[in-house]
Amino acid sequence: MLILLCLLAFRFFSPSLATPTTELDLLMQIKVSLDPRDRFLTSWSFDSDPCSGSFDGVACNEFGNVANISLQGKGLSGRLPAALGGLRNLTGLYLHFNTLNGEIPAELAQLSQLSDLYLNMNNLSGKIPPQIGNMPNLQVLQLCYNKLTGSIPTQLGSLNTLSVLTLQSNQLTGAIPASLGNLETLTRLDLSFNNLFGSVPLKLAATPLLEVLDIRNNTLSGNVPLGNIFLSAIPVNLPSNCTEAQCSNPSKYPRVCVISGVVGIFIILTVTGIFAFSWHRRQKQKIGSAFDSSEARRLSTNQAKEVCRKSASPLISLEYSNGWDPLAKGQCGNGFSQEVLEGFMFNLEEVERATQCFSEVNLLGKSNFSATYKGILRDGSVVAIKCIAKTSCKSDEAEFLKGLKILISLKHENLVRLRGICCSKGRGECFLIYDFAPNGNLLQYLDVKEGSGKVLDWSTRKSIINGIARGIGYLHGNKGSKSSVVHQNISAEKVFMDGQYNPLLSESGLHKLLADDIVFSNLKTSAAMGYLAPEYTTTGRFTEKSDVYAFGMLIFQILGGKRQITQLTRHATESSKFEDFIDQNLGGKFPESEAAGLGRVAIICTHDSPNSRPSLAIVMQELSGLSGNS
Repeated sequence: MLILLCLLAFRFFSPSLATPTTELDLLMQIKVSLDPRDRFLTSWSFDSDPCSGSFDGVACNEFGNVANISLQGKGLSGRLPAALGGLRNLTGLYLHFNTLNGEIPAELAQLSQLSDLYLNMNNLSGKIPPQIGNMPNLQVLQLCYNKLTGSIPTQLGSLNTLSVLTLQSNQLTGAIPASLGNLETLTRLDLSFNNLFGSVPLKLAATPLLEVLDIRNNTLSGNVPLGNIFLSAIPVNLPSNCTEAQCSNPSKYPRVCVISGVVGIFIILTVTGIFAFSWHRRQKQKIGSAFDSSEARRLSTNQAKEVCRKSASPLISLEYSNGWDPLAKGQCGNGFSQEVLEGFMFNLEEVERATQCFSEVNLLGKSNFSATYKGILRDGSVVAIKCIAKTSCKSDEAEFLKGLKILISLKHENLVRLRGICCSKGRGECFLIYDFAPNGNLLQYLDVKEGSGKVLDWSTRKSIINGIARGIGYLHGNKGSKSSVVHQNISAEKVFMDGQYNPLLSESGLHKLLADDIVFSNLKTSAAMGYLAPEYTTTGRFTEKSDVYAFGMLIFQILGGKRQITQLTRHATESSKFEDFIDQNLGGKFPESEAAGLGRVAIICTHDSPNSRPSLAIVMQELSGLSGNS
């Protein structure tokens, strides 16, 4: 008994045993603190390896150490634990858009490798730990939209690598520390909507890289050089659809969203000196504007670290090349017009705001190379945003840009419209912003059980077939397409429906952006569903005729309302046994002549020999000749 008590006492008092000795131990402590009810981090388990991919939101570096925790928008309602400070290899911590409460632990300052700290949009209280000023690699510090009190620590002026500091919409008091003027890499500083008072340090005006300074809605005074002051710098980055899990204090958002004027504290200026200084500064910098979208794009391109720069999607990787910046000015060769490009460019802040920081409630789906989110842009339009990791894209930036040029050039009423693009150098991800199709994809209208789903009537099915044909015909160079593009991956899953059930072919030309291994991996699904033309197994090539084959399979599916097409289906079509190849949910409400004609088109399009298949131009002539077709 005495020996047992001694062992217990030794375990209790021994530092090596009383504190966690592995990153797994630390992560489990972090889980209990962040998610005390064990509702959202159920994948975190003592039985799993944090670096195996099983821990939701955890990424490891090449040495097997936890280097990134990305849990934004998870509904976490606990507290920040001191155990976070034990993950010494952590480079990114993204806990924004949650409802975390309590104080920020000073132990976070032990994260000497941390470059990005996102704690914004929570209920954090207490003071900002001055120890944070000792973090040598911190580049982005986001603490905005919390309940933080006290003054801004002067120690933050020691963050020599800091580029973004956002503290807006807290309850901070005191003066703006003059030490912030020491931050030579600072590009954005937002201190708006606090209770700060005193004069604005003139030293801030001399910060060499500062492009955005927002100090609205404080009680400040003094003379400030106009050339470096941004009274309405950046639109408030708020989620478009606040849910209870993400926005615990909705009452505070209207007061920051509806701002009609600016603070009148800079009325008195020293005329001669200020105007001279202002003119000099304006030669170096432009004055920011909350409503200047072109300037917002410029900031997005030039800033090395953006707001919510690495709020993680399911594709986050730690091996991204920081040098990857295909949309940077001066990088757009291959006849790629910068003006055309800028007409499509979104900045990352717009993408994140639209998706509520890539919240899982907006996740539409994942594939082996992308994740797609529903989003709402500032103008209220609904979009689908596809996130693609740089590691899934063509490694040669010139080839990537060439593919992007093709995507931008494709415009047709039966293709999903590309609204914009965004490439983040820091994240190493490309975002494609498309119009949202409210009626889903064709796949969900197949194998519909009676009374359990939407049954497409005959005229709608006919219209869908014709629309798909027009879209593919356009890609193949018919009626206005600048060059021939083989889709390569046509399937029911790639056909979306707008509000009027007009078919929209998605992912057209997308293979021009993707690495070869990603393109080839997509063939597994296509082959399993019967869309892959038989000659591919011998030639290994995609042609317009392979697209025609996939289109024929779609016709079979649309006529029969089924996902799986068998040889019996073909035989029934050839012999016009309508009861065996036309969807029974139609109840016989279809013209037999049209059904037979469409069946013939499906059969000839899926001929085993590509030479025996018609071109899309001939297919479209055949479809237009069918009775009743428009």
